[in-house]
Amino acid sequence: MFTGLIEDVGTLVARRPQGKAAELEVQTSLPLAELRVGDSVAINGACLTVEAVQAGSRTLVFHTLTETLERTNLGRVPTGGRVNLERALRMGDRLGGHLLLGHVDTTAPVKRFARRGDDWHLTVELPACIKALVIPKGSIAVDGISLTIARLEADTFTVCIIPHSRDVTTLKWAKAGDLVNLEADMIGKYILRQREVAESAGVSMDDLAKAGFGGE
Repeated sequence: MFTGLIEDVGTLVARRPQGKAAELEVQTSLPLAELRVGDSVAINGACLTVEAVQAGSRTLVFHTLTETLERTNLGRVPTGGRVNLERALRMGDRLGGHLLLGHVDTTAPVKRFARRGDDWHLTVELPACIKALVIPKGSIAVDGISLTIARLEADTFTVCIIPHSRDVTTLKWAKAGDLVNLEADMIGKYILRQREVAESAGVSMDDLAKAGFGGE
């Protein structure tokens, strides 16, 4: 699991195709002495497993499946491109963002990224597949960054970015048209799934309320 607080902005130094999959090599300033083969690291919010730690070149090597390349923007990052990195949460770590699984739901294009006073406003297209999972003031991960939805409209959502968050993430280079990874809050997913299962079993929300669930 992750928190959406980016630890480093790495550089993709190589992408080696392996059939429809690929091997990614990322240069990083993360403390390599603390990383082991088999550890989980989120790259732009996508949880990947470390396959090699190369101290000489300060790089980490990851294998990406076809599903990962198709569902995320990792297949589009060019060699030399920058990526957000976060190591998996450890027991006892401070939880400053929100809980993330590193399972990207979908990608969407940036519609606008503009400065508003001291802050920046990032507006992203809202894909239909996650519309039921986002709420105003709720949490969402954009390229692995834990952010709060400031404004929710029919087909877009907007998050406010403080200067620090922009400076220490790939948002420093963000622009309209960029494709970003999105992971909706897992709480919303469980609630939606519970409702779908109940409805498929012929149980209505009124039935649940009468049984003492979700109401007085």
